[in-house]
Amino acid sequence: MGLFTKLSGYVRYYRDKRRWVSFGGVITRRHIRIKDFSAKAGEDRGHYFHQDLLVARLVHDHKPKRHIDIGSRVDGFVAHVASFRQIEVFDIRPLGESVHKNIVFRQADLMNSDLDEKTDSLSCLHAIEHFGLGRYSDPIDVNGHTRGISNLVRLIEQGGRLYISFPIGIADQVHFNAHRVFHPESILDHPDIREQMTLVRFDFVDDDGDLHMNSPIASAVGKVRLGCGIYTFEKSK
Repeated sequence: MGLFTKLSGYVRYYRDKRRWVSFGGVITRRHIRIKDFSAKAGEDRGHYFHQDLLVARLVHDHKPKRHIDIGSRVDGFVAHVASFRQIEVFDIRPLGESVHKNIVFRQADLMNSDLDEKTDSLSCLHAIEHFGLGRYSDPIDVNGHTRGISNLVRLIEQGGRLYISFPIGIADQVHFNAHRVFHPESILDHPDIREQMTLVRFDFVDDDGDLHMNSPIASAVGKVRLGCGIYTFEKSK
């Protein structure tokens, strides 16, 4: 917020306060909010807004027997899915006992290959880019993302679907310890993806926060610097 905008905000605040008092209003405590004078109604764009709604709809339409989520946003994607079906959530971070009957939580590290689960539907949204960076108290592992993707593929039954998203850009990068950024085509070179999975659809959010649905991956190559790639794969082997 610039200095002029801030000053204008305070002028408006004190003007409104005087009017409130002149109308007989009582103020029990000052709690100044001036940024909201020019705020929008909300955010209807960006990585999380688009990916959470889109993938929740894809899961709804596909109607899997079981859906497991790995590390996605609980108050976003998980909540969307829980509004219409049960969702099992695995995360290395703890979560208090769920107050929603459709959210079943289990604390687990997906870089650990000991997980003995199978599902016909699995999501991992805006999470794989953090694996191994230590940001969430996970162990440092330079290959954490590749190990994580291998374990995701292993959890899926033949014919099952994987919904995965992560930051995409011009090239593979590591922004330590925040996240990785991947070239849009890099995931296709992962051996388990290449050998066992078929790409069903690719969607992406561009640098302006706008969603491009069911697009060729090539349409994002060289076009985004910090976008979000949303990939739907089906296990063919």
